[in-house]
Amino acid sequence: MRTNRQVCDVSSQYVSCPRVLRAARLLIISVTDILYGMSKSGPQVPLTPAVFHVLLALFGQERHGYDIMQQVKSDSQGAVKMGPGTLYGSLDRMIEAGLVTKGNTRDPRRIYYKLTALGQATLRAETERLSRLAAVARRQLGTA
Repeated sequence: MRTNRQVCDVSSQYVSCPRVLRAARLLIISVTDILYGMSKSGPQVPLTPAVFHVLLALFGQERHGYDIMQQVKSDSQGAVKMGPGTLYGSLDRMIEAGLVTKGNTRDPRRIYYKLTALGQATLRAETERLSRLAAVARRQLGTA
């Protein structure tokens, strides 16, 4: 008796199951889109706090890693202390997304980073989004 079940070929070292492979490809695309939501096509908001602070620190001038960490600490009045793991992980993703690029290599001991046009547009879009959100919150809380 034959059923309508999909048959998977397990005769070789690789399992071949067309329905599962098709679903896996869709899942991979979805996960990739979520994990790498920052695209080079246009500003992608909302941003994580770490990414927002790095973009803000780089606005207007190139900075090296330690300088970015110090600027983030200053901008947040000490409320945000970004460690090297968070900073360099964020910078790698931001470079991949086209928000930041490596800048002038005037000092071979340091890598300088700078905003791209997309990085500036993303920072502006996120700042505007946060401003609108704060206005709504003030109205709702009766503090507007």
